[in-house]
Order: sequence, then C-alpha cells, then structure tokens
Amino acid sequence: MPDEFWKDVPKLGFGLMRLPRKALSTDVEQVKKMVDLFLKAGFTYFDTAFIYPGSEASIKKALVDRYPREQYTLATKVNALLALTENAAKKQFQTSLERTGAGYFDYYLLHALMESNYTRYDKFHLWDFVQEQKAKGLIRHAGFSFHAGPELLDRLLTDHPEVDFIQLQINYADWENPSVTSRANYEVARKHGVPITVMEPVKGGTLANPPNKVKQLFQAYHPDMSCASWAIRFAASLDGIITVLSGMSNIAQMEDNLSYMRRFQPLNEEEQEIIRQAQHILGRSSAIPCTACHYCTEGCPRQIPIPDIFAAMNKQLGNGQLAEAKAAYAQAAAPGHRASDCIACRQCERACPQHLPIVNHLKQGAEMLE
Repeated sequence: MPDEFWKDVPKLGFGLMRLPRKALSTDVEQVKKMVDLFLKAGFTYFDTAFIYPGSEASIKKALVDRYPREQYTLATKVNALLALTENAAKKQFQTSLERTGAGYFDYYLLHALMESNYTRYDKFHLWDFVQEQKAKGLIRHAGFSFHAGPELLDRLLTDHPEVDFIQLQINYADWENPSVTSRANYEVARKHGVPITVMEPVKGGTLANPPNKVKQLFQAYHPDMSCASWAIRFAASLDGIITVLSGMSNIAQMEDNLSYMRRFQPLNEEEQEIIRQAQHILGRSSAIPCTACHYCTEGCPRQIPIPDIFAAMNKQLGNGQLAEAKAAYAQAAAPGHRASDCIACRQCERACPQHLPIVNHLKQGAEMLE
C-alpha cells in the first residue's frame, strides 16, 4: 500500500503537453510568466513527457533554470512505443534528465499503457528499470499513465504493488463513457489504495466550450465561473486525487484556473446535481470526444490534422454551427491533407487513447464539410 506522500499536494497541476506556441516553437517567455503565476499561487506540480515536442527543454528554461529545486515537483514519462530496443527505451530516462536539468524526477511514469502496448513495457524490463532509478534517488515516486479498461488496470496494479501512483483520464463527460471507463478505472485505483493524478479533466479543452445546453446550466448557477472550472473541480473533488493536471496553453487559462483553485472548494450537493444533468445532456451529444492529444497525427502518411478536423466538425455536431464548422475546416485542412485524403491505414486508431473510430469520423467529416 503506497504511503500518503501526496496528501498535501495542491489540487491543480500544470500539464505541459499544450504549451503556448510562437510560430513553430514553444513561446518560452509566455511559459515563464505562466510558471511564475503558478508558483506564486502556491502550486508546485509540473507534468511533462519525453514524447511532448519541446516540452522538457522548455520547462528547463522556464522553471528549472529559474527556481530552486525544492520549490517544485516535476513529472515526466518514458514511452516504449518510441523505442526499437530496450536500450533505446531506457535511454529516454537519461535524455529527459539532460533536457530538463532537474537532477531527479519527483514523479516518473510508464506512458500511456493500454491493451496494444503494455507488454512492451515488460519486454523492455521498464518496470524494474524505474525501480532501479528510484533506488538510486533519481526518481521519488514511480507510476504509470493508463488508457484502457478496469480489467487490465486491476491486473497491472495486482502484478505491480510497488506502484506509488497512477495517472487516469477522469472528467465528468467520460465518467460512464464505455470507451474511457473513467468511473470504473477510478474505482479500481481506490480498491488498490493507489492515489491518482488526473489527466484530461477538460477533455482536451472540449469541456471549456461544451454544448450550449451545458453552458446554460453552469451559467445559471455560477454566472462568473468558467465552464472549465466545473470540469476541473469535478475531478479535484474526488477522493484519492493527488492533483488535477490542466494543459494550460496561455496566461488567460492559467489565470482562470488559479482564480478558483487557489482556494479550492469541492463541489457541493447542488453542483453535483448540475454535473449529473450535464452528463445526461452530453450522453445525447453527437460531438466527437477527441482530446486533441495529437498522438494520431505522428505517423499519419497523409499528415491529416485529425484533431483540428474533429474540432471543426464538433462546431456542427455539438452546437449546430455549420457555417462556422466549414470555415474552421477550410482553415485547418489544406489540399492533400483533408479528411477525404485518408487512406484508411488505421495507424491513427491504434495510437488513439480514446479508441475512436477515426477513419469513420474522417469519412463523415468529408461528407459534412467538403
């Protein structure tokens, strides 16, 4: 049973997958301002990964080079799918240390375990490797992030009682989603007594701009609170949560999150009922539940901007805004990289943590918007 190292961790974490961009690079100066605001408000948890382009190097410049090591906690991840050999997989750890300059990692995760890849972490002996680095003091707490169902999660936590924490996708929209199984996975983690860091609480930003009926629910109760605040507070109100990671992309998002998480209050009974009403509405939504993680685009032979296309489609599917959807699609998809250019190789579907039928959705998008 893991100890309670996590009890005093502030409930908002800074997810570093969607950092602000300036042209083709990370806008490090804006990240510095965001880091300053975050730390000044009393928050400490930063989450990056080997696979996030430019993220580890950017957080070195914005955080590690500018603050004493004891003022923050840093998490990163090893991704076995990026490595052809065991040595290459293990080398990611040293590369992450060099990129961040952090000296050690407070939290280190095996990244994005699911049915299609979890055996690769066994094959490369990464469970044992992480424990070896922990014994050396280079890792403080070891865990894994997870994108599959409760049966596999239960098996992994049974086989690996040494796990200190896990990272799960939890949000009110996916609580009963059969593809994501947020509630069932959460209950497995509670059964094993393993604390949780929450990813995708705002579902890649989609819950910051939910269907209009959901917006109206929230605004009627809290006119001045953002829709994103409901999503983050839902996750942070659960028992056994270390922190809730928000993938903030600009200063405005940072300021909004700090405004209600600085003095976090769990959802009260009335707010919980409003969330249940929102879940009911979303259960009837035809919007595509894409989180814009972009894992699907890494190996796309046609370089189709799948998440951007889905975001355009959702303007129509979620809010009935066909003209806006067509305009967003025209901006997102250049000739040769449109939905109709998909060759149905399905590499995107194998990479998708949400297990979406991407090829079918792209066909739908072509019919709808081209």
